[in-house]
Amino acid sequence: MSAITTSIRGIVDGSRDSMTHWWRRVFATPAPLIAAAVVVGAGAGLAAVAFRWLVQTATLIFTGTTDYSATTGHPSNPWVPWLGGAFVILAPAIGGLIYGPLVHRFAREARGHGVPEVMYAVARRGGHIPGRVAVVKALASAITIGSGGSVGREGPIVQIGSALGSTLGRITRMSESQLRTLVACGAAGGIAATFNAPIAGVFFALELILRDFATRSFAAVMLSSITASVVGRAVFGDHPFLALPAFTAKQPSEYLLFAGLGLLAGAVGVLFSKILYLIEDVCDWAWRGPEWLRPSVGGLLLGLLLFAMPQLYGVGYPVLEASVAGKYTIAFLLLLVVAKMAATSLTIGIGGSGGVFAPSLVIGAAFGAAAGEAIGLVIPGLSGQAGTFALVGMAAVFAGATRAPITAGIILFELTGEYTIILPLLLAVIVATGISRLLSRDTIYTRKLSRRGVDLSAPPVPALQGVTVASVMSAAPPTVTADTDAREAIAWLAGSRLRAAPVVNRDGRFVGILTSADATEAVRTDDAATDRRVEELMEVAATVSADDHVADVLDRVVEAGATDGAPVVAGDALVGWLAPADVLRATAG
Repeated sequence: MSAITTSIRGIVDGSRDSMTHWWRRVFATPAPLIAAAVVVGAGAGLAAVAFRWLVQTATLIFTGTTDYSATTGHPSNPWVPWLGGAFVILAPAIGGLIYGPLVHRFAREARGHGVPEVMYAVARRGGHIPGRVAVVKALASAITIGSGGSVGREGPIVQIGSALGSTLGRITRMSESQLRTLVACGAAGGIAATFNAPIAGVFFALELILRDFATRSFAAVMLSSITASVVGRAVFGDHPFLALPAFTAKQPSEYLLFAGLGLLAGAVGVLFSKILYLIEDVCDWAWRGPEWLRPSVGGLLLGLLLFAMPQLYGVGYPVLEASVAGKYTIAFLLLLVVAKMAATSLTIGIGGSGGVFAPSLVIGAAFGAAAGEAIGLVIPGLSGQAGTFALVGMAAVFAGATRAPITAGIILFELTGEYTIILPLLLAVIVATGISRLLSRDTIYTRKLSRRGVDLSAPPVPALQGVTVASVMSAAPPTVTADTDAREAIAWLAGSRLRAAPVVNRDGRFVGILTSADATEAVRTDDAATDRRVEELMEVAATVSADDHVADVLDRVVEAGATDGAPVVAGDALVGWLAPADVLRATAG
């Protein structure tokens, strides 16, 4: 028994060292990074406040109102009353004459909707974003939106906040991984302050910008989001973005309606993405003049569209709220869906600066409200629920366009603070994400990069291209059988100094992993653990195939943690082990 006790003590001591290292790595985030995250969050919050003021000021200058889409009829501009409502034809052209040269001369990254540039900076440039991008993006986007550009302010504030994070990280000489985290902190802060949605800000940054949910980044991003949200609430107040009537799903069959809405709305999101780049291609093909003049000339076309339908002017949140409130007819709502797609795509195609986040919400609200009104006509018991369907449509169209289901579900929940809608909301988002994957390889963000030949799903290390697991894997550690007495296995594991051992059954099929952490926890919580069998203590492990490409399974190697790599199988047989050191040797040639 003393030998067993010594063995267990060895495992406990080794595991304690491992746990201590893990604790420090996960929770003891470096103080400079924590401090920088708070500063970036405060900066992003203040930037969101300043940017909203810039947009309102620009809109006031160009229209005489703080939001022209909220007006009724087609009022004239008080500065040029003799033009009547026709001033909107010239407003985008004049705005383009201002921001076109500004973007062309100082920061061409500020053109377009911004988020893809941040994703590219994180994935391929180590988080480096020139500081001037924040200033140019703020001015260009404010002028674009204020002069009628049918784009959102969320994409710009993400790029502005990310540029602030990148600049601070470079000034303080942060490591590359910390610099990427600070870029995500800026993005999270921008979303949090703009929407009063701190949780959504965090998941937007992790799901879309970092494309990683590693705990090492979570604390810093969360602190930044909280800080920015506090700043935003101090200025804008603490209240839900949208107010909904009471809703209750009375029958399980009603969820089929929301699933169907998710199916159609997801397809609408994909359609929006395709139309956006189709119109951009048409603009590229048609324009033959200098790039700095393109926004002004193209602005005349946009102005004609705004003159025909002034509800498309600017971001369009009043139109979104009217859709949710059920103030439009079905025919107008469907027209709004198509027109908003065209206006946003044209604004981006001519070189405007602004986001596609808000337009996707407006499109989703209009489509969902139209569906809700139609359902109310067919099923009288569901009449008056257009607002609920509008909210679900917003989330589903956004999920279909961006394929970011977590962000879509959380942000719409935070926008309303209405918990009763969460189940149909999540159902529609899941369905929309699934149909988006079936219909399109890229999202509205990644398509911009893939058209340049940049594939974010591919590894940035050329040496891993085409390399198979079988060609770089090492020999598997010694195995233990599943029905082995736990007492013997623990003693052997302690003596081997291994952190994990593969477990096979009597037929030699791989069935799991026994780690020192599992053994230690079992002994600590169960005095009779040593009287059990290995199969009762082991954990199921994610495997890789010998035929897989290393680039496709890197995430499993990194996430393996305590097992120091991933088991390699051929069929059910264990044939090797892929450790981080094997991958490094492959990249070194």
